[in-house]
Formats: sequence, structure tokens, C-alpha cells
Amino acid sequence: MKNILLLGDEAIAQGAIDGGLSGCYAYPGTPSTEIMEYIQHNKLACENNIHRVWSSNEKTAFESAIGMSYAGKRCMVCFKHVGLNVAADAFMNCAITGINGGLVIVSADDPSMHSSQNEQDSRIYAKFAMIPILEPSNQQEAYDMAYTAFELSENIGLPVMIRITTRLAHSRSNVETKPQKPQNDLHLPTATKQFILLPAIARRNYESLIAKQTVLRELSEKSSFNKYIDGNDKSLGIITTGIACNYLMENFIAAPCNYPVLKITQYPLPYKLVEKIYSECDKILVAEEGYPVVEELLKGFISDNNKILGRLSGAIPRTGELSPAILAKALNMDTDKPCEIPDLVASRPPQLCQGCSHRDVAEMINSAVSEYGKGRVFADIGCYTLMALPPFDAIDTCVEMGASITMAKGAADAGLVPSIAIIGDSTFTHSGMTGLLDAVNEKSAVTIIISDNFTTGMTGGQDSSGTNRLVEICKGIGVEHEHIRVIIPLKKNFDENLAILKEEMHYSGVSVIIAQRECIQTFARRVKSNRKS
Repeated sequence: MKNILLLGDEAIAQGAIDGGLSGCYAYPGTPSTEIMEYIQHNKLACENNIHRVWSSNEKTAFESAIGMSYAGKRCMVCFKHVGLNVAADAFMNCAITGINGGLVIVSADDPSMHSSQNEQDSRIYAKFAMIPILEPSNQQEAYDMAYTAFELSENIGLPVMIRITTRLAHSRSNVETKPQKPQNDLHLPTATKQFILLPAIARRNYESLIAKQTVLRELSEKSSFNKYIDGNDKSLGIITTGIACNYLMENFIAAPCNYPVLKITQYPLPYKLVEKIYSECDKILVAEEGYPVVEELLKGFISDNNKILGRLSGAIPRTGELSPAILAKALNMDTDKPCEIPDLVASRPPQLCQGCSHRDVAEMINSAVSEYGKGRVFADIGCYTLMALPPFDAIDTCVEMGASITMAKGAADAGLVPSIAIIGDSTFTHSGMTGLLDAVNEKSAVTIIISDNFTTGMTGGQDSSGTNRLVEICKGIGVEHEHIRVIIPLKKNFDENLAILKEEMHYSGVSVIIAQRECIQTFARRVKSNRKS
């Protein structure tokens, strides 16, 4: 055993490695990215040949993890909360098939949308799938949960979700590690039809899943991660979950909390512990990060809903991140007023790096669409989403991964011609290729720009699945060879590139312009690395 200073993400990664991990599958997305990156650079992971290569998207990652579990090995799949949407089909059905080797799902939520499109709470998905949830409140629990989750998964025959949020993922603390467990031997399922979801088999599996719910509740009641801490002042009881436990306790550093506290970090809800705090206290404050999941469950479980305070009652704001100050206010405690930012501090919105190839693409797009007016450029998730901000104001939409091509197609179907889609190389291979196939099948009048910087730039420069393959991919999907154009987005090539874009915009079919230039950040790191070597 030893103490290591780790991010919450890194604690999960180390816990999984020490817990007998054989493979990690993931697609980069803040705040989950550092889990895979830690495993990729970990000495033990290298020595033990743990699989640790980025997948094309979250769905392929999840399906690969199911395959490794089928073979009897312990595996983990990691993504941010919106990535769970992409993996939802495999996720929901995995609860029906069950597992063979332990399977742990890490979903990293992003309250307040620091780098996301919504405030989605992954606990809703896990409740929907009827699988256990572990929600660590600190880095040590993150490690411990990852370390023990494989065994829990194998004992109950189900995948297990670890749900974290941004603040835990990206804050550091000392973690005490445990002895490394050996990897599982290769072994196939004893129930030979378990993973064949024909209706007759799926119905039996579903009945088994329902039957396991009683066991899951009993495990939650007995879990060492769920704790009841008694208090003398019964006028209020506090139910808190995950990272919210830390926010609560930050208000009681000088003196202990006098209220009874029920800390829930393993689900399903431990109803016996809930009944205890409910019966003893006049009011119940529910402090949880994300949606009012526990609060809603309590309202269906407890007869007197007026006793329950939380996000639904207005005691805690319905949107945004929880904080120690918010909880202090809910507890009627005196708090220091937040420091005001002085006027001399200028606002610094995010912007594209100087020298970024996306800048040249944005200028080219603005020049090309100027004669048609605004409202024709459909963008996607990536660094180039910053084209929405000044000085470019070059894009009109950004909804979710892969939507640029299909939205441009839909707009063209409606008569908005020309329609332009801008998508990055990693996002294209993540979820843009199927949209391109739809466009090709209907010969839609869309011009698609793949801004190819040879990396997954927005999340720190991870490998991109389509590097040096994009032309062949587009050909294989069916784009006519003469309408696949490769350009180099540089100032000196502006006039030539603009002429190509205008030409393809006039074509009444599918055209793809691949704007290729290495990300300025990965270029700088590569040059620095070459100098050292």
C-alpha cells in the first residue's frame, strides 16, 4: 500500500488497475478524459498489457467492453454524460444480457455545463436500466469503489455504474492504494444463450433482472459506502449524496454538524436508512449534485411531502452546480459574501488558438456565404464550435455530436440550398459517417467541410480514428471522387481554397472538402518532443 496524490479521474483509473482490470474502452470527453489517459501512461497497465486504446465513439467503446466481459475479463468503459446517450442502446441491453467478467461503467456528469450541452444526471439512466450506482464523495472513495466494483458486478451478474461530477473528476487528494488483484482468466459464459437477446431469452433475462432488485436494495442497505451519522438536533435531517457530502461538511469544519446526516453513495436507495432519518427528524433536506433524483424518490416513498426540502422545493437552486455556500444558505447559516470581480479584470471568453487551422476555415466560410446571407452553416462539437463567437460568427447551429451533416441535409431537403456542414475529423468518425451515407443515398445538395487537424483537439490531443483515412472513407461511403477535395487551410492558399468551396457549393449533390492541417498545439508538442530526442 502507498499514498498517491490523484485526480478523481486518476483515482478511478488506479482503482480499476489494482482491481484486476484487463481493458478500458473510452471516447474522450471532459470531465472523463483523464481516466483513459492515466491508464495509457501507467506502468502497471503497460506491464500487464491492459487494453487502453481510444474507441471511435462511446457506443463502439461500450460494445467492445461487453465483448471483453463476455470473454470473462474485467473491463471498464468511460465517457462523459452525453456520451452515455450515444452508448444508450448497448447500455440498456447490457442490463438485460447481464455480464460475465466484471463490467464497470464510468459516467462523468458536468453540472453547470462547463464544457457540455446539458446538465444531464446519469443516475436517471442507471435507475432506468435498474443497475447499481456508486457515487463517490471524494478521491479515496473513487479509488475504493473502482477497486471493488468488478467484484460487485460479478457477484450480482450486472454492470455497475460509477457516477462522478466535474469537481471530483478534476480535484486532487491523497489516495491510499490496495494490493493489486490478478486479472481474470479467459472464460466464456456458462449460460450459453445469455447474450442472445431473442425475445424469448430477453424475457427470461428481464425477469431475472427484476428479481435481482431485492438483492440490490439489500446490498445498498448493508453497504459500507452508505452511512448514517446521528445528531442531537432532530429539527432537520440531511440526506446527501456523492460530492455533495463534501460540500455539506465544508460548512462544519469549525464545529461538528448537530443534524443527523444520511450519506448515500451506493444505490438503489437504502430505504431502511431513509425511514430511520425520516421518522426521527421534523424536516428532511436533500443535498445532491445534479437532478433531484433522491428528492423525487422520497416524494414517492414518504407520505408527507412537505417535510422534504431540496431542489424541487426551492431550498436549493434547480439549476447549476451545488456549492458549500448554497448549502449554508439552505441551512440558514451565515456565509461570507463572494468576492466581486473588479471592473479592471476584463472578460476573456474562449477563443481559437493563434495559428489554428480552424481560423482559416472560418474566414473561408464567411467569405463564401456572404452572398447568400446568414443561416446556412451547420456546425458540430469540437474546437471549431468557437467559430460561433467573435470575431468569426461563422456558424449557425451546434446541437450534438454528428448533427452538422444531418441537419444540413434536412435543411437542404427543406429547400435551403446551398447548405454547409462543418465537422472535425474525430467527430466525423464518431458519428458523422452515417449522416454522410444518408446524404449520398439521396444525392442531397450539401457541402461538407471536414476540418481535419489530425487529432481530437478539444479534449487535449488524443488520437483521431480517421487520421490519413478520410478520403478513402468518403469514397467508400459513396461520395463521387471528383467532389472530394483536399485543401490546406493557410493564408497563402485562401483565394484558391475559397474558389474550391464556392465551386462545390454550386454543385447540386454531395461534396466533401477536407481541410487538412495539423493542430497547432499537437504540432508544438511534437516539435518539442523531437528536440528532446
